[in-house]
Amino acid sequence: MAYKNILVEKKDGIGVIKINRPKVLNALNQETIKEITKAVLELEKDAKIKVGVITGEGKAFIAGADISAMVNMTTLQAKEFAEHGHNMLNTIEKSRLPFIAAVNGYALGGGCETLMACDIVIAGKSALLGQPEINLGISPGFGGTQRLPRLVGRMKAKELLLTGRNVSAEDAQSIGLVNMVVDDEKLIEETMKIAGKIAGKSSVQNCFIKELVNKGVDLDLNTANALEISYFSSSFSTQDQKEGMKAFLEKRKPDFKGK
Repeated sequence: MAYKNILVEKKDGIGVIKINRPKVLNALNQETIKEITKAVLELEKDAKIKVGVITGEGKAFIAGADISAMVNMTTLQAKEFAEHGHNMLNTIEKSRLPFIAAVNGYALGGGCETLMACDIVIAGKSALLGQPEINLGISPGFGGTQRLPRLVGRMKAKELLLTGRNVSAEDAQSIGLVNMVVDDEKLIEETMKIAGKIAGKSSVQNCFIKELVNKGVDLDLNTANALEISYFSSSFSTQDQKEGMKAFLEKRKPDFKGK
């Protein structure tokens, strides 16, 4: 479908969502949030797509929420706006597709919250990340107070949230907010390499592993391990398990069908 604020490209099993509002540094307004949500669902329904990538056009990944659209919001409007933001990020997080955030430039507020909902984060060296909402007299509204401590720990999260300071890509990597930092000019190239590797794996197992990690971290260890056993044993009902093990024994590359 046609979109106004984003671009969607599909190639070699990879679906790329690019936020395309460079004049406002890809700030998120309600229309853009709804478009991203629809695009994620579109990619998810396409059986040929194995991996999703989210990035931004121009100098920013996502510089935050669109302040010009927020400044005069009522309490009820702000609640609705936050609910749409949460729905977008929950859709990314719960998707069968592994999502990679290719972070170029600013990833602040809603931008930082978006990358935290992804499964892997690759940042260009000049990227700047943070949750500066406190500087605007508000708290984060798209999950920043919840996902950030789960990723970097409570004390570091509270430091960043309470001071509103931003961190460099390298600092973000050191605290576990970013997986990899690459030269800016190689960001998309390196992201697509990793996306390509994942796309070549079993899409059934990509989904299983994503679900196991996301669900398991909020469970006690015994319950989480029981969940792993159930997914592991279910793997043996798939064609990909048969193909993967047969290919290993035959010393060849497996041809996974996602079944």
